[in-house]
Amino acid sequence: MDKPEDTVGGEQISSQVGCRPVASRTCWYLAPIVLCVVGLLSLAVDNSVAKWIADNGVPHFIRSILDMCEPFGDGLGAVLVVLAIHQLDRSHRWAIPRVLTSAWLSGMVANTTKLIVERTRPRAVDWSEDLVASIWSTFGDWLPLTRAGSAGQSFPSGHTATAVGLAIALTWLYPRGRWLFFGLAVLVGLHRVASSAHYISDVLFGAAIGCVVAALCVKIGALKRLFDRWEDRWRGAVGTQ
Repeated sequence: MDKPEDTVGGEQISSQVGCRPVASRTCWYLAPIVLCVVGLLSLAVDNSVAKWIADNGVPHFIRSILDMCEPFGDGLGAVLVVLAIHQLDRSHRWAIPRVLTSAWLSGMVANTTKLIVERTRPRAVDWSEDLVASIWSTFGDWLPLTRAGSAGQSFPSGHTATAVGLAIALTWLYPRGRWLFFGLAVLVGLHRVASSAHYISDVLFGAAIGCVVAALCVKIGALKRLFDRWEDRWRGAVGTQ
């Protein structure tokens, strides 16, 4: 049986995915690769930027703006977003599990990586020592698990991964809001650097993780197909009521 058509912003779209595609397949493959390459290159300036922020700080009004955007990269912030969808857009409630999974799973993958790679957060580094010249000076042992504590869990940025995963899922659902969603994700990444919680490379690798996980939720793979089947059943159940 053919699936019904939804309308978003006056545009008719296939209900199989909920919105028009957010990007071509080539972009899905290229985005995380580019982010990882730029992340590797940014290792050369990570310490210099982190030391400059530690020495000079960020203007108060900029920090205030970034602080307000930080919840977009938090797991609880993702819950608030899907609660808003639930209350304000009943026609797209079926997408809530996929959106929440894209955000949460991105953050979980990033947080799991923190248990594999130890890296000292900028705020925990004594920048009075001569650490700026060495790219690897902030990295520690492999497989630290929880021994390093939060101070040793800089790589990658879980907030950025969550924000990017959420932004891509929301863009898949509401394509006209893509600039808002990705703008918020960028501001979350900037917040992590400005607050000395992460280095630039941490943020870029976190964004790459968010891209990969979101692609598995909305574009390619078994998880995407699983959500398609669940959503078909949900819509069918609602349609028979």
